Amino acid sequence: MPRRTATMLASTLMLIALLCAGVLIKVPYAEMSPGPTVNTLGEHDGEPVLQISGHKTYAADGHLNMTTVRVTSADYRMNLVEAVYGWLAHDTRVVPHDTLYPNGKTEEQSTQENAEEFSQSQESAKVAALKELDIPVQSWVIVSTVVKGSPSEGKLHAGDVIRKVDGTKVEQPSDVAKLVTRHAPGQDVVFTIVPAEEQAAAEKEHRTATATRDVTITTTTSDDGGAKRAIVGISAGTDHTFPFTIDIKLADVGGPSAGLMFALGIYDKLTPGSLTGGTFVAGTGTIDDDGKVGPIGGVEMKTVGAHDKGAKYFLTPADNCAAAAKDKPDGLTLVRVSTISDALGALKEIRDGNTADLPLCTVKG
Repeated sequence: MPRRTATMLASTLMLIALLCAGVLIKVPYAEMSPGPTVNTLGEHDGEPVLQISGHKTYAADGHLNMTTVRVTSADYRMNLVEAVYGWLAHDTRVVPHDTLYPNGKTEEQSTQENAEEFSQSQESAKVAALKELDIPVQSWVIVSTVVKGSPSEGKLHAGDVIRKVDGTKVEQPSDVAKLVTRHAPGQDVVFTIVPAEEQAAAEKEHRTATATRDVTITTTTSDDGGAKRAIVGISAGTDHTFPFTIDIKLADVGGPSAGLMFALGIYDKLTPGSLTGGTFVAGTGTIDDDGKVGPIGGVEMKTVGAHDKGAKYFLTPADNCAAAAKDKPDGLTLVRVSTISDALGALKEIRDGNTADLPLCTVKG
């Protein structure tokens, strides 16, 4: 066999062997890529994303699109070829598997956590939008979860309204932990609650729940690796009663990052005129009850997804600005926002054509 032919054959066989090895070798990485983007002012799967009843609404045009990121599942293991391709591709990002699924988190656990965060983001979006419109919203501190096997199991239940702890009025979820940790482990703490079923009945009948009862729980010692302290095995959160019905219909989406865009969509539906002036605006960002916008993950993938869908402006959490600006898609303007008020101000500039005054993202933030 001629030397040249033998060399080519050996090289070909070596390349095949390397490719086979690359396919077989699993690496501890996961992949992120642009996910679907949905107009909060429009429809999804044949029904309006935002459905409001019991209050006057107005027609809205343009786009206020929430954006998403696709990620490989927790039990999927990339091979070396896929990882290299992902590193080289512009519209994907390869990250350590533990970044997306820390501490061995399973797919089921991740899905449940994302669903809970998504539900909470919807509630906060409603509150933030209504507060911006000076529409009163009633709020209560509630039991969000009860840890199985904890002293509270069977005594407190998810949805119970916490009025007092040891006779002290509770106004914020953080108040609960502060009052409980005043005790030494093993001491009793008294919760004054409105049972979840009583609260639900009161809301249905549009009245204030008044039937309370005291529940005594013996504290135990924390075992989370931090400083030892008294705990009762619950997490506290906030629940709200709205003066009219706001439903957000969007399946197969998780996480808290659509909060800002939901809040803006609700605001637009409840006010005359158009927030966007017909412009295609997309964005992302968590939002709390007071309208503060927080950072999210995968912002680079979200800007790519928004640009590919046709967005001209992208509302970007201030803490994500630097990362987003490093690899900004051509033709997409990144607008820095820290609150819902910032976002509303930016939308006014956009619809009025005063884009030179917009606060833009830079690589410095």
